[in-house]
Amino acid sequence: MSHRHYTICLLILTGILLGTLIISLGVGAVYIPPDRVLRVLLNSSQGKADATDIAIVRDLRLARVLLATLVGAGLATAGAAFQALFRNPLADPYIIGASSGASLGATLAITLGFTWSFAGFDPIPLAAFLGALSAVFLVYVIAGNSGKSTVIGMLLAGAALSTVLSSAVSMLMLISKESIHEIFSWLMGGFSGRSWLQLWSCSPYLLIGMIFLWFFSRPLDALSCGDDTAQTIGLSLSKARGGIIAAASLITAAAVAASGVIGFVGLISPHIARMLSGATHKRLIPTSALIGAILTLVADDLSRTIMAPLEIPVGIITSLVGGIFFLYLLKKSEHKTRGRT
Repeated sequence: MSHRHYTICLLILTGILLGTLIISLGVGAVYIPPDRVLRVLLNSSQGKADATDIAIVRDLRLARVLLATLVGAGLATAGAAFQALFRNPLADPYIIGASSGASLGATLAITLGFTWSFAGFDPIPLAAFLGALSAVFLVYVIAGNSGKSTVIGMLLAGAALSTVLSSAVSMLMLISKESIHEIFSWLMGGFSGRSWLQLWSCSPYLLIGMIFLWFFSRPLDALSCGDDTAQTIGLSLSKARGGIIAAASLITAAAVAASGVIGFVGLISPHIARMLSGATHKRLIPTSALIGAILTLVADDLSRTIMAPLEIPVGIITSLVGGIFFLYLLKKSEHKTRGRT
């Protein structure tokens, strides 16, 4: 793809994202048309906009919508990085145990009634954040001490640890039946009740991780072609992998802490991005981030409207749509394989 076509693609996706943002700010129990949303956002004088619209858009919905945008962009960026690192199109941000670690941390915080907080995190998001980072660190240590290659070792260690941690979560849910609804709601993922506090506490980690991975585009290109290719350009495999895993895991931990577990966004977005911008990560990461943000915003809009006033967890919607899309990809690849034979 030429630079001109790529720029046009980015501009179109940015326009779609901005349009989706405006629509999302109007979606909810009280519908606000886009023109009134724009009036609230663009007019510095509150007298030009309805006071009710101002309260709903600025105080109730803006933080939620911005958080959904950042979480979706972060998960998509981490997904693109993990797919390159593991050279596996099925890899996602939760592949090395971040999801299970966060789930156990949040479940412990709920069942034990933690009350402490730190750096703007409430007890549950903080426990989820620490749980995700701890799980990834443990996987990295186990893989480094294994006799297998680092990539295979991390995949196996991640799968094994996820199984153990998921079993621990299930056990805690059985023991603490009075908290099972709160735990289940968090595990399904979503942005209900999220405010500026969650946005300010998680956005630095999400933004720093995404920027780091974009600057690591060249190592990601090399690693996606294999270890031999990466070594021919003088890349230190251990340092490159460590940096990528740290950044992608930081993004995942912050995203899970802010929204719970939202699957398939980090798996599907890079697939769509490659169709639009190619496989070069300097282009793939921004494209994936935009697509991930759009998908998450749309999923959040659907969660608020499909069964209103009941709100469906966003994770259920992304899993449903993502599963269908994934089956489509498998069917498409099957047709290509038959065509070659």
